[in-house]
Amino acid sequence: MAGDDVAQTLAALGPRLRILREGRGVTLAAVSGATGIAPSTLSRIENGRRRPTLEVVLQLAKEYGVSLDELAGSAPAAGPRGTAQRGFGDHKTVLPLTPYVGGLHAHKHVLPAVAESPGRPRQVSHEGYEWLCVLYGRLWLALGEQDVVLAAGEVAEFDTRVPHGVANAGPDGPVEYLIMFGPQGERLRPRTPPVSPAAPRR
Repeated sequence: MAGDDVAQTLAALGPRLRILREGRGVTLAAVSGATGIAPSTLSRIENGRRRPTLEVVLQLAKEYGVSLDELAGSAPAAGPRGTAQRGFGDHKTVLPLTPYVGGLHAHKHVLPAVAESPGRPRQVSHEGYEWLCVLYGRLWLALGEQDVVLAAGEVAEFDTRVPHGVANAGPDGPVEYLIMFGPQGERLRPRTPPVSPAAPRR
């Protein structure tokens, strides 16, 4: 495996582990109790602030019931509209876009089409700040007590300490969205104000 591939795989492990845990509806404390890994260590790994050792990766793969290939994203899965994606458990595809550890991370997520509208998404909360943009389809975002359906081109940002969860909002097809995720307090900062087109001269 080339150096760039190793870096990309390591950068993707944290978000993959977080999504696997959230998809199973378990807390960091519960995973810590089952594996003996400190919750603070698990949190830093999920947030990309710490690289897991091989021993930790093996423990977590066993705990979540996935193979190392699946956890590393090397198990191929069929993506939407016939494209080849890299996927792992729970029918969600995650493509890491930032091959480094720490700081802001970007990922593309794909939720498959559903036969009928699902129940309210299961919510989780954790340290961090998240910004997401829907590229295709309709995404159901359950944020605290609020429910929002985002269409293509619409965005949302929130403190991830607020309980949150997402699901495909309907049976129209898959949903594709981008996520920017960073440590607590780190968020996107616009440098330029919105610019209106100049009025035509007379």
